[in-house]
Amino acid sequence: MKFFIDTANLEQIREAQSLGILDGVTTNPSLMAKEGITGTNNILKHYVDICNIVDGDVSAEVNALDFEGMVKEGEELAELHEQIVVKLPMTKEGIKACKYFSDRGIRTNVTLVFSAGQALLAAKAGATYVSPFLGRLDDVSTDGLNLIQEIRDIYDNYGFETQILAASVRHTMHIVNCAKIGADVMTGPLSAITGLLKHPLTDIGIAQFIADYEKGNK
Repeated sequence: MKFFIDTANLEQIREAQSLGILDGVTTNPSLMAKEGITGTNNILKHYVDICNIVDGDVSAEVNALDFEGMVKEGEELAELHEQIVVKLPMTKEGIKACKYFSDRGIRTNVTLVFSAGQALLAAKAGATYVSPFLGRLDDVSTDGLNLIQEIRDIYDNYGFETQILAASVRHTMHIVNCAKIGADVMTGPLSAITGLLKHPLTDIGIAQFIADYEKGNK
């Protein structure tokens, strides 16, 4: 399972990279704005800065909603760096753009997916990644993990190569359960990733080891 961090914060990306387990980054206009990154040139530069920190894929999202606009923005993003994956919305125009890019060898991530049918269309259009938002489904009392399972079953049935990128991951159990189901990738905040490190019995064990060592070495 690949681990992506969902942020535009360079320090958090560096911290995740330092763990040695980071496979990529996802971000979006909202996350850019949260870090005070505004203006086209600044945003494009920030994507390159992220690519220079990580070794894996970096999803960069288009802002246009029409096919021609998505193509124009997507081509500009793809030219920034070889690690860039063009992030497209799950819309009619987005699926058309996905097919356009996949036919030209440009990798894509179809985002804002909330149904198995949408994920099926993204795979048919040749998406590299499909991003079902399981946390947002949980927010409206819908089982987000069930969607991941449905997509896994469909993709396995037909041998689709599109990778399931579990997005809107909120906490450690989302990650563990996605891994059980067979999601190819998870993306979430740094806190969810580092949360996997923690267990009270580990802390108790370390404290006991240190106490025993100090008793015998004074």
